[in-house]
Amino acid sequence: MSSVFHALGDPTRRHMLRDLAGGERTVSQLAQPFAISLAAASKHIKVLENAGLLRREVRGRTHLCRLDPGPLASAYEWLSFYERFWSSRLDLLEQLLRDEDASKFAKPKSTKSESKKPASKSRSRKGDE
Repeated sequence: MSSVFHALGDPTRRHMLRDLAGGERTVSQLAQPFAISLAAASKHIKVLENAGLLRREVRGRTHLCRLDPGPLASAYEWLSFYERFWSSRLDLLEQLLRDEDASKFAKPKSTKSESKKPASKSRSRKGDE
């Protein structure tokens, strides 16, 4: 599983996997969105291949790659334990923040003496009449 997380640790390889989720691609097609050589793309593909995340088939001079989602399912299964752990913690944090916001923005209750005070009248200055 370490090789899977190593492969997923690079944004170029994650983008390549996302492209492969749409179907089979050549090495050239996988390299196209990046400003990298075919040799550099091949190195990324080799890392993905070693992690078991893709299968490569050679047809003549063309290398076709396709996604193999099996290792991703294993990684997801391993991560799902931590997802439950963090989800419960984040739910608790969300509730604490909502309670704090509610207490900050709650309108203070007026007292009887404040509600019975007459409105003060403004005095006019000389010459304003």
